[in-house]
Amino acid sequence: MDAQRAQEIMSSPSMANVTYNGNHVYIEHVDQGAGKATVHPIDNPEHKQSVSVEELLEQ
Repeated sequence: MDAQRAQEIMSSPSMANVTYNGNHVYIEHVDQGAGKATVHPIDNPEHKQSVSVEELLEQ
């Protein structure tokens, strides 16, 4: 995925099906300049991590 699409998903009112390393995640923030996104597993909002948007997959 690219940073622009990650931003669109994050801003959308509907929940998109996005995975990181095979786990469903929620995108909290996108840094388009750095190509990074702050995500957390759907079932564990306390486990936030910064990942490359290129590693995110839209299902």
